Formats: sequence, structure tokens, C-alpha cells
Amino acid sequence: MATPFTSLTFTVRRCEPELVAPAKPTPHECKLLSDIDDQESLRFQIPVIQFYRHNPSMQGKDPAKIIREALAKALVFYYPFAGRLREGPNRKLMVDCTGEGVLFIEADADVTLEQFGDELHPPFPCFDELLYDVPGSEGMLNCPLLLIQITRMKCGGFIFAVRLNHVMSDGAGLKQLVSAVGEMARGMVTSSIPPVWERHLLDAGDPPRVMFTHHEYDEVEGIITPPDNMVQRAFFFGPNEISSLRRLLPRHLRQCSKFELLTACLWRCRTVAINPDPDDEVRMMCIANTRSKFNPPLPSGYYGNAFVFPAAKTTARKLFRNPLGYAVELVKQAKASVTEEYVKSVSSLMVIRDKQLHFPVVRSFLISDVTSFGFGDVDYGWGKAVFGGPAKALGPISFLIQSKDKNGEVGTLVSICLPAPAMESFAKELDNILKGQPVEDVGKPIKISSAM
Repeated sequence: MATPFTSLTFTVRRCEPELVAPAKPTPHECKLLSDIDDQESLRFQIPVIQFYRHNPSMQGKDPAKIIREALAKALVFYYPFAGRLREGPNRKLMVDCTGEGVLFIEADADVTLEQFGDELHPPFPCFDELLYDVPGSEGMLNCPLLLIQITRMKCGGFIFAVRLNHVMSDGAGLKQLVSAVGEMARGMVTSSIPPVWERHLLDAGDPPRVMFTHHEYDEVEGIITPPDNMVQRAFFFGPNEISSLRRLLPRHLRQCSKFELLTACLWRCRTVAINPDPDDEVRMMCIANTRSKFNPPLPSGYYGNAFVFPAAKTTARKLFRNPLGYAVELVKQAKASVTEEYVKSVSSLMVIRDKQLHFPVVRSFLISDVTSFGFGDVDYGWGKAVFGGPAKALGPISFLIQSKDKNGEVGTLVSICLPAPAMESFAKELDNILKGQPVEDVGKPIKISSAM
């Protein structure tokens, strides 16, 4: 169930970071981000990682060289990524398409893919060496919008790690970009999915109108756990675990989606782990891709942020004492609330509040399902990745990632970030649920602060 810890260490030798600019001249213009893109909640960096095996047919070919050249070609089409963010009145973000380029690092590691073990999963050993944080590069404004590191391994395989400024794209948009790099690396001269900017499609109306109550932006007071007290673990859910969870639901809910089932289970386990006061409100926010919610749907090449994160809230007492189906119903209701009008309402709220709103962190859980994005399907010439997806959980944000266990069974990997004592409680509670055991009474004394 819980993936094992690893104590693997190795040395990474890096070349000096360089800027990779578009291979051809590109328009020098200023492009506005959407009112969804530039909200405070998305002003952070998100890391994604891919692992590739040695491919005998690519013997003698350097992945760093091939990907660097392919990246330059892809940036001709995705040239805003080669620009820099600026901020205008009312904190409105825009891309100054300067063509300066994205940061690129070439590296070598004295490790083989096999040494990472039978199961690749977050947290990855020596991750800070596999995606080096170039000093001064992590800012929102006037900094490169992408940081890519290609690390060759002793076995002939390599690791592709990328850090994205989230205001530029969501997971689907990033997958579209790296897929284009893969196509260029394999010899294509244009992207199979032409990129579409059109960020105005997700802007607020004129005048802006907030038509819904957005609990995902409630202001919640509480103590936030210092980041140096956090630990990362991953949990694998195969067919057996999913079946065990479904058996806990009433018959009318057993056809719920795997996402709804897992989100409900994880939310409850995480709430037990942080041990809030029974009468405290707790929140679950789920990433909802809105591309198909529009009429007509957003263009297939749209690579901006096209999601919202509707919230479900209840008290800790109700979440603990009700059956798992209670949490599943709350998740389903949150998902069902998302419409084109809901997205416009979020955009309007951002405009009215000058982008200042941020999703609550205290006693909150935000989950993103990236299983359908296909980060593992990206081929730079060496075949599909052995693993592809977000490199770690980010505080209260967890990811559902398609993966395989050591026996080759396909399932869902979940990355979790919690304070160390809470992580032990989380794992215990999850094990109890999978065994069909009841949760403990919520009247127990608080042991750790309800930070997440």
C-alpha cells in the first residue's frame, strides 16, 4: 500500500545553466494572461519529472543535445514561454514576448535507473540535484518561465525534469508543450496540436458578476506548519485497494468514479491525521478541468490554465463519524457544481478582488488528478517514460498519478505531504479503512496543530 522509503544517494555533475531561445525569430509582443491564470493561488512553481530507459536504437545519441535543439524548435510555436512576466495595473499579469529563452541545464549522474528500485515514485532521492534551483530563477516576474534539466544516467537512460511557472499553464498545457518537444526531437517540423493562446476566453465578463459562493477562497485562520517539518510519501492504489474501498459504499454510490472514491478516502484520512478540533470546518478542493464545460469547448490547443477547484466543506466531526459515502457525496456535489458560468464567476471574483484571493491552506486538502494527462507517454526518441508526472506533493496539494507497482500492476499513485507525526497517523488510518475497520472517536485530545 505505502511505497517504501529509499536511502539512495548519488552525485550529479551539472554544466552551467544556459538560456535556450526559439530557433527562429518570433513576434515581440505583449500577451495578457487570463483572469484564471494570474490569480494569487497559481503564482508558484510546479515540478514535473520523467524517467527514460536506455534504448539501444539511440546508442551514441545525446539526449541533452537532442532535447535542447527540439526545445528551441518547439519554442518557435510556444514563444510566450521564452518571454518574461510583467505586472500591470490591478496586478494583471502579462507576458512580454522577448524571446530571451528558457533555462536549460545539462547534467550527468553516477547512478543507474535500476538503482532507483522496482517502483519509481515521489519523493525521488536527490531531487534537488535532478532539478537544480538556479539562484534568482524562481521569481514570478522578470524570470525564465521554464527550467529544464536533462540528467544522463550511467545506464544510458536519462531524466527529464521541468519546473513550470504555474500561471502560464496547467498540467494539460505543460503536457502539450513537452509533447511538442518530443515531436521535434523525433523529427517533426511542426506540432501535431497547434498551440492556442486565446486567454480572453477565460476572462471575466463586462461587468464582472460573481454568481456563486466560492468556499475555495474562504479566509480561514489557523497555524501553518513550517515547511521544514514536512515529509513526503506516496501510496499506491491498485484494483484490490479500489475494490476494498467500493465495498464500504452503499449500493447507489458504488458506481462513483475512482477519483471521487479516492478523494473522499484521502480527505478523511488526512483530516484524521491532522487531528483538528471536532467542530472545526475542514475543506476538500478538487481540480476540475473545464475545457469541455464551455459551449463550444475550448480549442484543443489551448494551453492556459483551464481549471477551477470547487470546494466541499464540513466539520471534522461529521467527516469522521459518517460512513465513507458521506465524503463521496460531498466530492460529487463539488464536481457537479462546475459549469461555464461557474468559471466566469471565479474570473469575476479575481477581477473584483484584484487577484488577491488564495485558496485556504489551514485544514484544507486540494487534490489534482493527472492520470489522464499522459506525462509518461511523451517520447523524445527513447520511447515512453518509465515514470512521468508531478515530482512531489506541494503542501496541501496532492496528485493522483498513473503508475505501476513492482509487479507491473497498473494503479493510481498518490503523493502526500504532511508533518512526520501526522504521516504516521495518515498511513494507519488508511490501513484501517482498507481493512474495513471503524475510525477512532473524534473526542481524543489534539496532538498536533491542524496546519494543513
